[in-house]
Amino acid sequence: MNDHATAPSRAEHQARMADYLKAGEARARAIGNKGPVRFGADGKLHEDIVEAYWRHGFYIFEGVVGATEIDELRADAMTMLERAPATPGGKLDAKGRPAMGRDWAREPYTFIKPLSDPWGATDKLNGRHPTKMAEAKADGDAPEHVVFLMYGMCMGMPAGLRVYGHPHLLAIAESINGADFVPYNDAIFVKQPGVGGSVSWHQDGVTHWNAPDWDQGSHGFNFQVQLYPTTAANCLWVIPGSHKLGRIDIKKLVADNGGDDRLPDAVPLICNAGDVTIVNRQMLHGSFANSSPDIRISLTFGFHRRRSVLGAKAGLSMTTQNVVYDEARIFERAAVIPVAIDARRKHFPAETPFRYQPFAGREDEFRHTPEVMDRWIKDYNTKDLAI
Repeated sequence: MNDHATAPSRAEHQARMADYLKAGEARARAIGNKGPVRFGADGKLHEDIVEAYWRHGFYIFEGVVGATEIDELRADAMTMLERAPATPGGKLDAKGRPAMGRDWAREPYTFIKPLSDPWGATDKLNGRHPTKMAEAKADGDAPEHVVFLMYGMCMGMPAGLRVYGHPHLLAIAESINGADFVPYNDAIFVKQPGVGGSVSWHQDGVTHWNAPDWDQGSHGFNFQVQLYPTTAANCLWVIPGSHKLGRIDIKKLVADNGGDDRLPDAVPLICNAGDVTIVNRQMLHGSFANSSPDIRISLTFGFHRRRSVLGAKAGLSMTTQNVVYDEARIFERAAVIPVAIDARRKHFPAETPFRYQPFAGREDEFRHTPEVMDRWIKDYNTKDLAI
């Protein structure tokens, strides 16, 4: 939309977005599509919610994560953020301590220029962000670079590993993708006040668009656990029903809107802290630069149907290329789930743990111990299952 060097100010960006945000909030209220988690007598996600998810491609589960757990997640996320390198690729954090993850196989931090769009109109992530969002200049006291994404929450955040084993979230995954569901990846989106970057309009799916058995669930879904209230200014926006349309010509869609990134049918996923969104990975979605004064931190992790992954080739440039996902690879990445379930069981003993069927009868091999953490959790995200 603009060259970042000549971009408008943060205040001008806020003014540009004001009417659009209000209109989006009205569209979101009209759709609704939110409520507490409800299960049927069979233990599966209530059929009304399942129907709403498949109709719109998203749902907002209200109040899934309690206040005490949100406090624990916030503390761990802030620790991870504070332990980021003081400069991109650096070895020390801002306090001179060794930065987190210097010995991890995958770099846990992505930095960007404040209020920028790092992926739009580039070939990054297989070029799936073909248009650029409007960028803005941050205020004069903003840092040169800010953390945009953090990876490896199951290593860097004890509470992150526990929420990965949340029984309601895993039961939802089972209801949508079957009892043999498998994980995708996880990432923490960080939209710091007045400096957070944008994510240009895109669809997440890569590999199955032309498959003869393609359908609206072929590329799985993502959860986002919201650690703070989200607003129209900093949250994820989606175009309802777009998960059913196949691969969308995003360039044409934006061009037909006069080149404006403010697409008219999009709705913001406005949440309270502790709410969890589920978004189909085939949905057209994105987010705008966070010129607002409100922070957003979203723990994002996804799940697939096993049949979509087994035999598929690695589909994103962030994963090892030319890898075909066989049973052994799926087992290695899925092993995070029973470890997370056990970590949660120990921390929340009054809660009924989820039983993950692919590991039923083998739970004792995946208890939350230092040895198991070293074997199955260390560098687990080098084995992500991206399609």
